[in-house]
Amino acid sequence: MKENKLLSLSQEFAVMILELSSYLQNKNEPSISSQIKRCGTSISANVSEGNHPQSRADMISKFEIALKESNETENWLWIIFKSDLIDEKYFKSLHKRLVKIKVLLIKSIRTLKSKPA
Repeated sequence: MKENKLLSLSQEFAVMILELSSYLQNKNEPSISSQIKRCGTSISANVSEGNHPQSRADMISKFEIALKESNETENWLWIIFKSDLIDEKYFKSLHKRLVKIKVLLIKSIRTLKSKPA
């Protein structure tokens, strides 16, 4: 069975986000913890749903939602970093993985939209 790189990356990223969320909870940042947890884990959930669509339009929709959640996650990561809640090395590690996911989502969406119905 062929590995689904997008799904694997998004699942690994979700685990990292859960760890970050727990860390933020321990730093007494429950609101930010909740926000990053919600959007960061939603990426993987939507990619997973998109891999078992009812139609191509459904797949595109799920991947577009995952991309929107990726953008929100990127915003929260930046805010968390600029607020000195995480160091630069940790931020860059998370951000690098997120960018890979976003690139794969954009490519997948473009490919799906370019194919005739």
